[in-house]
Amino acid sequence: MTQRSQNERRALLGAFIGNSLEWFDFFVFGTAAALVFPRVFFPEVDPAVGLLAAFATLWVGFLTRPLGGFIFGHFGDRFGRKNVLIVTLLIMGTSTVLIGALPTFAQVGLLAPALLVILRAFQGLAVGGEWGGAVLIATENAGEKRKSLAGAWVQQGSPVGSLLATGSFALVGLLPDEQFFSWGWRVPFLASVVLIVVGLILRLRVPESDEFLASREDHAPTKAPALLVFTKAPLVLLLGILVSVISIANAYFTNTFLLAWATGPLGIERQAILNLLIGAAFVQFFVQWAAGHAAERWGRDRVILVSLGFTLLAVAPFFVAITSGNLLLIAVSLYLVIAGISAYFAVLATFLAFAFPAQFRYSGLSLAYQICSSLIGGSTALLAQWILTSSGNNPWAVAAYYATLVMLSIIGALGLARVNRKRAMSEAAATSGVAATSGVAATSEVAAAAEEDRRR
Repeated sequence: MTQRSQNERRALLGAFIGNSLEWFDFFVFGTAAALVFPRVFFPEVDPAVGLLAAFATLWVGFLTRPLGGFIFGHFGDRFGRKNVLIVTLLIMGTSTVLIGALPTFAQVGLLAPALLVILRAFQGLAVGGEWGGAVLIATENAGEKRKSLAGAWVQQGSPVGSLLATGSFALVGLLPDEQFFSWGWRVPFLASVVLIVVGLILRLRVPESDEFLASREDHAPTKAPALLVFTKAPLVLLLGILVSVISIANAYFTNTFLLAWATGPLGIERQAILNLLIGAAFVQFFVQWAAGHAAERWGRDRVILVSLGFTLLAVAPFFVAITSGNLLLIAVSLYLVIAGISAYFAVLATFLAFAFPAQFRYSGLSLAYQICSSLIGGSTALLAQWILTSSGNNPWAVAAYYATLVMLSIIGALGLARVNRKRAMSEAAATSGVAATSGVAATSEVAAAAEEDRRR
């Protein structure tokens, strides 16, 4: 095995495992917000208000994600991806363990939810810098023909993290309610201390990104790379925000809002819906693997647009099944929606990352994804619950909201595909002009640009 192949494998494994652990920490909060926090941290208000308060606390983590993207994107573009990813892992893991050790409202009053909000803010700060760095260190170390697949494997961190979070709550959920609400819910949070050690060992072995090192040789470090995103690529940033909408919103619609809705007004048993969500994580994992291969063959644009179109068509059957209360129908329709979202999500990382130049790619990728998280994705559970409550428990009002989120991502995908295609053609023409004095070299460069455009 060559040194390059070895570096590529280490980068991919480190990015995948580290990202899985970070998403576990982030998702475990969302599961607890639906099942535990209203009772433990907001016990003196109406249950519906307590649930809204818990979802608002969940949103705090999304509000700080753009700040994390800005800060860690700055350092990642100036000094490299590897060290930044070690720092984000430590911040996330420490915050999660401390949440598991928090006193309850009954013990310290308002101090308990205040501390919960602060620690959630640090979780958001960490994941704001984590995702973009993990995507880049894997895709930038991958060979040109394996970038989409590398990005898809990093995205596997989401279903694995979801599976670990939901699975851990499914296990402690077997406890009697008294034990579950007194100490059982803390176990998944406290277990994160083990994951921190595993993640650190892997992250320390990850090589720095090849493309970042090459970029440093060609260009001096930019003093404020995050600001260049707004001055040099504002349209790409806007389209990147739009295309990311449903990728973030869907996770918290299903793992948080749907979990609370199903176990509350719809009267579905807690363990049954948790089992369905575990199954959804498996569906996501295998569909994303297949989508990564499909993108290498047919192009990122096609995979993203076809999968989003399929998801939009599946929205109505999904809500018919939810309101029927039939677990089999709910499972089938949920897994169809998850399949559509997963195929798109698998390709999104690479599709979005290479829309930005290497000099400020970490900042651009992180800001696009994390601004979307803050403005749209992170409010999903809160807004869906508010829409359901204010509409008199009308499921079709929530369905319209969900369909709108999918359509926003379609608009962003169409726009970004067009921008990327124009840029690829412009770069190919420029390369052809520079190399015109050596016809063979020019033909080779244009052919390479054309091949990259096809994979887009």
